[in-house]
Amino acid sequence: KKFPKPEIKERVENAARILDITNLLDRRPKQLSGGQRQRVAMGRAIVRNPKVFLFDEPLSNLDAKLRVQMRMEIKKVHQKVTTTTVYVTHDQVEAMTLADRVVVMNGGKIEQIGSPNEVYHHPMTRFVAGFIGSPGMNFIPCRLVEGSNGSAGLSVKLSDKLSFPVPADRIARYRPHVGRELLFGLRPEDIIENRGSVPPGRAAFDAQLDVVEPMGMETMVYFLVNGTEVCGRVNPAVAGKPGETMPLVADLNHMHLIDPKTDQVL
Repeated sequence: KKFPKPEIKERVENAARILDITNLLDRRPKQLSGGQRQRVAMGRAIVRNPKVFLFDEPLSNLDAKLRVQMRMEIKKVHQKVTTTTVYVTHDQVEAMTLADRVVVMNGGKIEQIGSPNEVYHHPMTRFVAGFIGSPGMNFIPCRLVEGSNGSAGLSVKLSDKLSFPVPADRIARYRPHVGRELLFGLRPEDIIENRGSVPPGRAAFDAQLDVVEPMGMETMVYFLVNGTEVCGRVNPAVAGKPGETMPLVADLNHMHLIDPKTDQVL
């Protein structure tokens, strides 16, 4: 399109201000870093005043540090420009941090559409539950059984030695599935160290640690439940060593039960 030179100048300068690249306007492409080239590419799109932006994995070729920086830049630009943006990525961190609405796809099929909080806290399928979050959700084979000693409640039996009570607000929803072989889903962040007091909706248990991964502000602990590896996040100050038994607590308010035949969350 042949725009008047004054309008071209105005649009370019406006895009440069938004992207904070005014000082780069006189440089040639070979003089720009990878991150600067990404900003220039975004600027070329902004000057066209499009109705929709399409980003197709724009950060996939950048190193980890630059990827984080550019993710913030794209978020800032979107907040300033407010144009509808479709952002394609295989990185669930990018999807969660950038999106207002997330479309989770698997093999070309839409699994779920929702806000980042919705797909994280209320996944509809096993794929979504496992894809969102890092490390991913733990999935443990289980059987849903009636509560012991004549209790009106339900329990999730994970092994001969470990069962968890179903929270009261889930009993009516889960009761039709009593006796079925299911998958018990719980995120690593919902398995923490036992701090001595176990509030309602949580269950204490002991686990023999298999692997311990210090991560700085937190430590990942891995242990086996009936042959299935399970991950939890604990305070580094109390993390045990491999082979030791550690008291843990599971937050059952965030548990999920999944039908292994359909992969649907119940």
